[in-house]
Amino acid sequence: MAMNKQRLALTAPTLLPLAVACGTESGSVGSSGSGGSAGPGASKISSAVTGVHWTVDTLTVDGKPQQAPDRAYLKIDDKGKIDGNYGCNGFTATAAFKSDGFEFEPVSSTEMACTDIPGNFEENLSRTLAAGGLKAAVDGGKLTLTNDKGDAVRLSEQKPAAFYGTTWKITALTEGETARSLDAAARDRAWLTFDEKAGTVAGSLGCNRVTAKATVRDGRITLGSPGTTRRMCSGSLKDTEDTLLKLFNSTVDYRQNHRSITLTSEDGKGIAAVADTPR
Repeated sequence: MAMNKQRLALTAPTLLPLAVACGTESGSVGSSGSGGSAGPGASKISSAVTGVHWTVDTLTVDGKPQQAPDRAYLKIDDKGKIDGNYGCNGFTATAAFKSDGFEFEPVSSTEMACTDIPGNFEENLSRTLAAGGLKAAVDGGKLTLTNDKGDAVRLSEQKPAAFYGTTWKITALTEGETARSLDAAARDRAWLTFDEKAGTVAGSLGCNRVTAKATVRDGRITLGSPGTTRRMCSGSLKDTEDTLLKLFNSTVDYRQNHRSITLTSEDGKGIAAVADTPR
């Protein structure tokens, strides 16, 4: 997906730095209004929050909590490279670790329109993450980020999903560098699960169940002829099913990134899916 090299349109014209500093209590990181030179505190902060895939659970703004979409996450590596997803759009940035915390450099973001994301969720999340004076607390695989206004992002540590045996919930239809969310009628109803031992894939097309042979090798999946149930489908359910059926009887490229996968056919069309995480 193409990255927009301009600052994210959802955020304020000038992004505020994200500053997180080491606190006095175990598992807590205090805030600081300005950056500083690198020092011992930087490694303490780094070890607490980096190298972890943090899935966003909830976002609370002005005292009103919102459940986060499955795709929302944040990850920072030990070199300060940041990647994440606001719920629909992915973003990247860099963090400079300092003795009193770390600061975000300006963000780059994709520009997809996802109809299943509440209109203000991405804006609220991007503004909260970009706010100065953000405090962080880590406790038992849970991370809470809170800004000076009391807005909070609550996240959970998530391990990479196994490709086989995971219920991959289809979230979007892709074409080239664009993606669109599944229609509302099919949302949360289309999924696939790959069985390594049986060499098959099974799931739902949003309306009918499907099974097929699936041979996975060298980043490609050869999907056999689909067997489906015969439930009558109409409207957007039928459109979604017809689109998904085009993936079968062909070989598709697949890519996995932690808890998400994409399947792409030779004509550039495909799907994006995330590991289903019980809430």
